[in-house]
Amino acid sequence: MSELAHWNERFSGPGYLFGTDPNAFLKSEAHRLRKGQTALAIADGEGRNGVFLAEHGLAVHAVDFSPVAIAKARALADDRGVTVAIEQADVLTWTWPTAQFDVVIAIFVQFATAAERPRFFAGLKQALKPGGLLLMQAYRPEQLRYATGGPKDVTQLYTRALLEEAFADFASLEIREHDSLLEEGSRHVGMSALIDMVGRK
Repeated sequence: MSELAHWNERFSGPGYLFGTDPNAFLKSEAHRLRKGQTALAIADGEGRNGVFLAEHGLAVHAVDFSPVAIAKARALADDRGVTVAIEQADVLTWTWPTAQFDVVIAIFVQFATAAERPRFFAGLKQALKPGGLLLMQAYRPEQLRYATGGPKDVTQLYTRALLEEAFADFASLEIREHDSLLEEGSRHVGMSALIDMVGRK
């Protein structure tokens, strides 16, 4: 089964795989958001995070490669009375925009292999305007012990050292490692080993 078929199948069930509420980390950083800003939501799936940004008055462009997820994201945006521009694309082969967004969010986007990750991280940076904000939450290698979500390949899990090296050229970088209880739909449930990053280009 291809990766696209795999995700289409996962998203094809009833309801929303990761729920309709925003990611808790993103919600906790809402004080950094400003009405009228432009935002890019990477691999936004069924739309919970992109819709949250739109509800805060941001002009949101979301990208995901699953048409099944995108259909649900559009339905969620309609239900909440907001507009989200959604593009179907594989961000590993996507032509990234340059200096276009005030905010980029990357929530549990750990599908890139170690070889693919440098280009992916470079794309995140490229899309941000100077002074732009990158909000990222990911799983740490310790997540393999919890097995409550995320990749099973340790090379796809993030460490402080990895992020500090990858985003060393940012003007500021705040990184927090913690073990916390997630309650996000049916797929991110239980104690989880997390790493949060707030970066300013």
